[in-house]
Amino acid sequence: MGEVLEARRSETNRRFKLLQNELKAAEALAADKTCVYATGSFGRGEASEHSDLDLFIVGRSENNQRELSRLDEIRLMAALIEATRKLSIPEFSKDGEYLIHYSQQELIQTLGKREDDAKNTFTARLLLLLESRAVLGDAVYRSAVSGVVAAYWRDYEGHREDFVPTFLANDILRLWRTLCVNYEAGTSSEPPVMKAKRKLKNYKLRHSRLLTCYSALLYLLATYMMKKTVSPDDAIKMSRLSPTARLVVSRSWWKK
Repeated sequence: MGEVLEARRSETNRRFKLLQNELKAAEALAADKTCVYATGSFGRGEASEHSDLDLFIVGRSENNQRELSRLDEIRLMAALIEATRKLSIPEFSKDGEYLIHYSQQELIQTLGKREDDAKNTFTARLLLLLESRAVLGDAVYRSAVSGVVAAYWRDYEGHREDFVPTFLANDILRLWRTLCVNYEAGTSSEPPVMKAKRKLKNYKLRHSRLLTCYSALLYLLATYMMKKTVSPDDAIKMSRLSPTARLVVSRSWWKK
C-alpha cells in the first residue's frame, strides 16, 4: 500500500508541475489578488493519469468588492480550461458549473448561514482546510486558510488553555453526511447498468471522502489529547497535511 501511495504522490507532483508550467501567464494575472486550489485526488496527492481536476477560485476582496476584475476572472478561467485541455485532463464536471470565483469574505460570512450550502461555499471552505493544494496564488491561498481557521476559532481567546474545535468538527461531520446524501440521490431513477456504474464510482468517492473527514477529526482529537487544547496554528498545520499524512502523524502521537 505504501508503494502505491508513493507512486500516486509522485504522479500528482509530476502533473502539478506540468499544470503550473502551463499557467505561468495566469499566475501573473492572479498576482496578489486571487488563488486557485485543487481538491479531490490532486489535493490529496493521490492523482493517477486518469484523474480529473477539481478546482476552486478564491480571491481577496475589499468592501465586498473582489480585487480581481470580472474580465480578468474570465481570462483566468479561460487559462485554466485551455491548460487542462492541452494536458488532456478530463473536462471540468458539469460543463464548468462549479468553476466559480468566491471571495475570502464569502467563505467566512456564509459560515453557519442558510445560504452556505446553496452557494457551495460550505464545500469550498471545508475542502480548503481538509484536502487542498494551491495551484496559483500561494500567498492568497495561505491567507484564505488563515482567515477560515480564524472564523472557526472565533472564541479561542477566551479559552486558549482548553479550546475544543467543536464548530469545525460539527461542520466536518456535516460535510460527510451531506456527501452521503448526494451520492445516493442520483441513483434512484437510473437504469440498472448506469446505477451499478454510479454505485461503484460513489463507493470510491465515499472511501476517499471518509478518509478526508475521519483523518481530520482524528488529528484534532489527537492534538487535544496531547495539549488539552487546539490552537489556530494546529489547525493550519493540519490543513497542510494530506489525509494519509494526518493518519501517520496522529498514530505516532497516540503511541507516545
